[in-house]
Amino acid sequence: MRQSLEEGLAILVGLLGQMGQEVDAMLHGAIVSLTVLDQEQARRWILHDELVNALELQVNEECVRLIVTQQPVARDVRKIVSAMKIATDLERMADLAVGIAKVVNRVEGPLIKPLIDVPKMADLAIRMIQQGLKAYELEDVSMAGKLAELDDEIDHLYKMVVKELLSLMGLHPEMTNQGMQLSFVARYIERIADHATNIGEHVFYIATGERKDLNA
Repeated sequence: MRQSLEEGLAILVGLLGQMGQEVDAMLHGAIVSLTVLDQEQARRWILHDELVNALELQVNEECVRLIVTQQPVARDVRKIVSAMKIATDLERMADLAVGIAKVVNRVEGPLIKPLIDVPKMADLAIRMIQQGLKAYELEDVSMAGKLAELDDEIDHLYKMVVKELLSLMGLHPEMTNQGMQLSFVARYIERIADHATNIGEHVFYIATGERKDLNA
């Protein structure tokens, strides 16, 4: 029975890893689409959301199967329940990446300025997702705790981006719509980082049975 439980937990790790890879690809692809204002590429990433939704369903089904058939206790229960919550976080990240891709259709080029800090934010968010999922796999609270530092970096960049966009919109009122859309993109990435931080909080819960607020 224990071997079967371990195999099931490994399946969960693998499914969440697949979800993470797809979310990373969606976020990166959406940002690239925005950088070059490629609407066709953006549409492809929007459709990609269906794959993430299907993976979330697989995670939930595997979690239910393990609970019903393997009778897990204590830490194993926490790891299974956390997998369901992490899958939800990843699905919401994918939705936010879709939101970024949809902005491509709402922005009339050329861009008010080359995108520099926004791609940096996205790269950091992708790093957070990868690190959070690795921490889940290893149940590593030290690795999970470091997500808070990356989240702070993204928060700092977010404030800089919004401040700069507000200044540019003041100088170029005709670009107000584009400036607002780009500020939405920065906000979406900031929210993705918050969901990645949630993964770290789930790791603390698995290891200790207690919740830790990494956004504090």
